[in-house]
Amino acid sequence: MKTLDELRQKIDEIDDQLHDLIMSRTQIVEQVRAVKSTDRVKIRPAREAEIIYRLMARHQGAFPRRELVRMWRELIVATLRSEGPFSVAVFADEEIGGFWGLARDQYGSFTPMTAYSSTRRIIEVVSRQDATVGVLPLPVRSDPDPWWRRLAATGEDVPRVIARLPFAGPGNARANKAEALVVCPIADEPTGRDRTYLVFESSGELRDTAFIKAMKGSGLETVFTSDWSDPTRPEIWMKLVEVEGYVQDTDPRLAQAIENMDGNIGRVVGLGGYATPLELDELGPGPMGAEQ
Repeated sequence: MKTLDELRQKIDEIDDQLHDLIMSRTQIVEQVRAVKSTDRVKIRPAREAEIIYRLMARHQGAFPRRELVRMWRELIVATLRSEGPFSVAVFADEEIGGFWGLARDQYGSFTPMTAYSSTRRIIEVVSRQDATVGVLPLPVRSDPDPWWRRLAATGEDVPRVIARLPFAGPGNARANKAEALVVCPIADEPTGRDRTYLVFESSGELRDTAFIKAMKGSGLETVFTSDWSDPTRPEIWMKLVEVEGYVQDTDPRLAQAIENMDGNIGRVVGLGGYATPLELDELGPGPMGAEQ
């Protein structure tokens, strides 16, 4: 049996190997930065999610999966910041807490973050790229002035949904029940396990029962819906729809769904989407004493 000093020496040797690999990885990232030099925004959330999915699929042994994800998130964001300015605008609300913790877990312990009490303000600063990404509360049906309606526009500066948080289960923040979406003005990309947000604009209310049936008839599974109408323009209705899979607003299934619907659909706008967060069975047991 090896002595304690011998085991510690072996750990030191492995640590050196890990450190060498991190430095080598960073050199490759610098080459990637050169290739992406003309990109306005460097973040690629689909690629980040695919890295984590792959690591979870190959992971073995006693090292906790949640901590493994956290390590890689810190590594991903640290190298991302080396490609250019990277910062986060975070929604802060006295009644709904926890968004700061979600942002920190996803985007790193040392990434610059600024809190805003207005969702509209977050969308504005992300549109201008005064902040790279914005963390906003998950849409709810009861919101009288939903932030998502401001994304129902076209243009390269309009933010799109790129991620859902938490990605690897709740952390140890005091308010750990919060859920959020991340927005950034980049096009979404498929990972193979995605969900998409769409906005349907119509001249009248689209009733859920008929709407969901029409979507299902075209091969689209509806996960969530929320409606909004401007009191000053009651003839215009917006319906936010979350669907399974990667769906672009040019998807022929949407055209088929519109044909199946009763009502005048003016347009459909894709609001982006996200790679689905890791499930509990993928993450393994949580810390002792933690709520699951």
